Amino acid sequence: MNQKNDVASQNRETIRDYLLLVLFTGLRREEAARMTWNNVDLKARTLKVTDTKNHQDHTLPLSDFLFDLLQQRKNNAINEYVFQRANGTGYISEQRKQIIKIIKESGIRFTIHDLRRTFVTIAESLDISAYAVKRLVNHKMSSDITAGYIVTDVERLRQPMQKITDYMLKCAGYKPSATITELPTKDSQSNS
Repeated sequence: MNQKNDVASQNRETIRDYLLLVLFTGLRREEAARMTWNNVDLKARTLKVTDTKNHQDHTLPLSDFLFDLLQQRKNNAINEYVFQRANGTGYISEQRKQIIKIIKESGIRFTIHDLRRTFVTIAESLDISAYAVKRLVNHKMSSDITAGYIVTDVERLRQPMQKITDYMLKCAGYKPSATITELPTKDSQSNS
């Protein structure tokens, strides 16, 4: 996403980072938009979402990519919100204009909820356990007896979160998809 702030829209980078956070965490739209710095622990590399849809606080580990993204945002923070408005008051509440611009540039129609679906779909495709996927997206497991036996720990989610992030970055071309080893050619073998 090549979204940079300018005079016409000073929220471009903020909305870019917001969309990336939703894509790389599967958070719900408002959970991400109203996140405050009090709920980001860069030392522990976690973020905590409060006032969730299922009324249970939700703590997630930060992948390396998200840690870097949030560290950069923290360095430029102007209020208590991670995704603050350019004028310094409150958090971003209108992302539509920037999403329309991204759709126009990419030719791919999407909604913010599609980013959450993408996160879940990728997690499942990587054979991450259903219980870990549910915990990553804060779905209730109240009717699942087995889930009641599983001890929840944010560290248990760190490896799946990093695996999902690495896969997305590889698909986007930001990380190599494999280690490439140069094989000797016929000419180089005869010179040896």
